[in-house]
Amino acid sequence: MPAYANPFRRPLPHPRPRSLFAVGSVVAGALSLAACGDGSASGGAVAGTEGVKPDSALHSHIHGLGVDPEDGRLYVATHEGIFTSDEAGSPRLVGDSRDDFMGFTVAGAKTFLASGHPAPGSGQPADHGLIKSTDAGKSWKSASLKGEADFHSLDHAKGVIYGYDSTRGLLRVSKDGTNWQDRAQMQALDFAVDPADPSRVVATTADGVARSTDGGASFGSGVGPGMEYVSWASPGALFGIDFTGALSVSSDGGATWKKTATVPGGQPQALTAVDGHHILAATQDGVYESRDAGKTFTKRLPVANGDHH
Repeated sequence: MPAYANPFRRPLPHPRPRSLFAVGSVVAGALSLAACGDGSASGGAVAGTEGVKPDSALHSHIHGLGVDPEDGRLYVATHEGIFTSDEAGSPRLVGDSRDDFMGFTVAGAKTFLASGHPAPGSGQPADHGLIKSTDAGKSWKSASLKGEADFHSLDHAKGVIYGYDSTRGLLRVSKDGTNWQDRAQMQALDFAVDPADPSRVVATTADGVARSTDGGASFGSGVGPGMEYVSWASPGALFGIDFTGALSVSSDGGATWKKTATVPGGQPQALTAVDGHHILAATQDGVYESRDAGKTFTKRLPVANGDHH
């Protein structure tokens, strides 16, 4: 998809992204957020990019970002597996999975939830359903809906798991990761849940941000700015990023928005608000981090093949 194209123009369910297994190897940039520098930048200039070699970039499309609360380490979910950094600051594949990770969220210390597709030749069903890791992505086990669901977006709040199943254009909810309830059927690219109140859910639609107050069973009409991705860090800090990379924050659950900055690098690929001040965003040319609620950003990982698929 060309930069800044509106993804809502394609029909749902979303087509499975093209495989990128023929691209070059993934090599190094600084991924550990626990050892972040002090430099930051806004506007055009971005700190942390000096001396980057042409081959020191991630050569795959990014679908998710997260930080393990146990050690502050950054994890990046891509078409070709999940990556983090080693002690020397070089990126490495976590475990040995080269699966195509779609929906991805950190649910707790060393505990990740994900969805997506197995690597070619695995002999597994095309869709993972919900999979879970309790060792920070080293290994994964099927939790439910194997071969039945493809969650392109996952979130959780107060023990409740929410997933947007792109195979049906359906929001689904589970309290145990095994048994699921079907909620609203809608065309959405992303959604987020209020971490303090799972009954409040927002979703990005072609008409703007749609809001629900009944746990996603129903949504009002989309209003306000068109967002591509949303992430709810705290009850008063809902972040959204539009198709151009403009980042905004809402303190009233998506009713009104205030633009804070534009994340460099073109069309976004993923957005995760770790808390009300710590934000991660992936764009076409890198993974960026803000420690001041989106006022300024530092480039933490260059991306060499970040076109939107």
